[in-house]
Amino acid sequence: MPKISEETLNNWRRPPSDAEETKLNNAERMVREAISEDETLLSKSIEVFGQGSYANDTNVKLNSDIDINVCYNDGFYYDLPNDVSKDDAGLGNPSEYSYAELKDDVEKALIRKFGRDSVRREDKCIKVLGNTYRVETDVVPTWEYKRYSSAKRYVTGVYFKSDKGTWIDNYPKQHIKNGKDKNAETHMRFKRLTRIHRKLRYKMIDDGEDIGDGITSFLLECLVWNVPNRIFNNNDTWTDRLRDSIVYIYQKTKEEKECKEWGEVSELLYLFHGERKWSRKEVNDYMLQAWDYLEFK
Repeated sequence: MPKISEETLNNWRRPPSDAEETKLNNAERMVREAISEDETLLSKSIEVFGQGSYANDTNVKLNSDIDINVCYNDGFYYDLPNDVSKDDAGLGNPSEYSYAELKDDVEKALIRKFGRDSVRREDKCIKVLGNTYRVETDVVPTWEYKRYSSAKRYVTGVYFKSDKGTWIDNYPKQHIKNGKDKNAETHMRFKRLTRIHRKLRYKMIDDGEDIGDGITSFLLECLVWNVPNRIFNNNDTWTDRLRDSIVYIYQKTKEEKECKEWGEVSELLYLFHGERKWSRKEVNDYMLQAWDYLEFK
């Protein structure tokens, strides 16, 4: 018998409770109010939207927080192919409003709304601490970002700079759309299995398992994204879906050639290329660790 029962896994697949959902919604609403009530930000084209597990509906019970993107759209950063010039792409002059000014202005707006003691500036975000009314919230100020494949073709994402000086691009809207599509293709099982993998990680940590720092909730969602739909659809129990997904990820991460084309859920960034918090070997080791923890045979 596996260590975790089918009944427990069935419970883990569920989203946060109504009470937790209320606290999530309160946090999002108050951040939106903070931005819309600020005179400086009100004069600019700003889009506020959810991202991460909350927006993707893969957050889990008792471990819910929220990520909010505050995106400046009056200008944009871009990346051009080597054979395309600014003139080719019709790019004009840069905005006079800088990314640093945006992050400072968002921080000031949040302090006015929540108070200095509830707002903490971090390297990649501005954190609003939680209380009995709202959950902890990471607010990420970003600029619009366009990644060109030719003079007239590009994908749109967001771009931001950490306080340590690292520029980061990501694609939260594509992530949300692709997650919804796969969820539909798997009869709502993609997001549910993602929650199970996330709850398993928390349970292993609670039980004293030494989990690598690179094994993040975001990574687990991306790994489950790369699991074929047949594993979701051809199994009748969550025990079998969890077992077969672990086997698949373990087998595919044994060698680089088997997973080098794996992408994030957005399918616009590779999962194992470049400098990442995680490595292929760390994922492979973790899947074996999870298998042993679950006492699968």
